[in-house]
Amino acid sequence: MMINYLPLDAITPNDFIPIFNKPSIRQHLIEHAPFDAQSIKTWVREKRHIDTQDGCLVRAVSVNNCLVGWCGIQRAECGFELAIVLDTSHWGLGRYVFKFLLSRGEQLGHQVVYLHLLHTRRESTFLTQRALRVFKTHMLGECFTTYEIKVGD
Repeated sequence: MMINYLPLDAITPNDFIPIFNKPSIRQHLIEHAPFDAQSIKTWVREKRHIDTQDGCLVRAVSVNNCLVGWCGIQRAECGFELAIVLDTSHWGLGRYVFKFLLSRGEQLGHQVVYLHLLHTRRESTFLTQRALRVFKTHMLGECFTTYEIKVGD
């Protein structure tokens, strides 16, 4: 199995729609209208802009040349956050994507990053074991479990 991290301009925006509109994915994201051809173009444009900012990175995730989600390091309220959204058929890849993002975070000069899991997700033992601290946050009207994670050794 080959995981590739591609710039968003290497992906046709509409290819994200079936992943992002799956009920099993949407339940773990901040509530928003389902994506359509126009809104997905706007989302991709916004993420491509984030990718140009200092300290940020946004990539599509593909496995064996099949799009399975996206990941990134982006600015958030408490610092830089990791974002990982994978198709349910590839949730087992989350640890690999996480490690990729930590490696890139180190290259970008981050000391600490944050990962926010919406209240619909159970706490993660994997993340808790790696976290400097775990705490509750409120953003955009939602409650999250936030993991503060040291980057590098």
